[in-house]
Amino acid sequence: MTVRSPAVAGLFYPDDRTRLRTQVVDLLANAPWSPDIPPKALIAPHAGYPYSGQVAAAAFATLRDSVQAITQVVLIGPAHYVYLRGIAAPTADLFETPLGPVPVDVEAVRAIGDLQFVVQTDDPHVPEHALEVELPFLQTALADFQVVPLVVGDVTPQEVSHLLHRLWGGMETLIVVSSDLSHYHDYETARRLDLGTAAAIEHGDWQKLGSNQACGCLAIAGLLIEASRRSLRVRRLSLCNSGDTAGSRDRVVGYGAWMFTAPSLQKRGSRAAGGS
Repeated sequence: MTVRSPAVAGLFYPDDRTRLRTQVVDLLANAPWSPDIPPKALIAPHAGYPYSGQVAAAAFATLRDSVQAITQVVLIGPAHYVYLRGIAAPTADLFETPLGPVPVDVEAVRAIGDLQFVVQTDDPHVPEHALEVELPFLQTALADFQVVPLVVGDVTPQEVSHLLHRLWGGMETLIVVSSDLSHYHDYETARRLDLGTAAAIEHGDWQKLGSNQACGCLAIAGLLIEASRRSLRVRRLSLCNSGDTAGSRDRVVGYGAWMFTAPSLQKRGSRAAGGS
């Protein structure tokens, strides 16, 4: 068994098991609202927990009623450190955090191995934080699950959509796209840009998304294409930036959380789409 070890434990989140568990439990407990329908897909940020943890918790708190139902998580986000042509699936069998190991769904990885833009390599995964910081939330919110960790490099949104189509599954499969929003603008500029990005996500306008809007723009765009094809509904859960949480307002990073639900699961009288 090969293990992908944590790269940012002690930097983005606590490296002590007890402290990490306590922090994630508290963040989830303080999330403002849990829906009455389960999500099929989520978008969540991936900065250090003091900065984006509460926004991420708003996404993962939606899993409260899906603890036993979800057994597979397709976790996809951008490559920040290693140039990559294609989408990287790992060869590792386990992804480890201070909360313990998460098994990789090797059968799912094998099922996408014939796609020309998928490469099986651990190199982009070793230093990458975008997927790692989501795992403690998933480990706390869910019971037993396997993960399909995917790092996105130089691909098209249509290729991401094709990949998600292949892995879509039923309600046992959750799609999680890891992405922050605008980077290093002043507070008001970032707020304006992020509101535009939120509107694009909520209207399915994937063509309007670029790297200036979100570091995970390709993964988000691919999700929007597939979500439109399947008539999923999107709901904003949280939107802010580091100037609202733990940083100064002269050079901020934007964070947002969204959930996508299947129309067939919408309950009569459920709340309308909105945001905070």
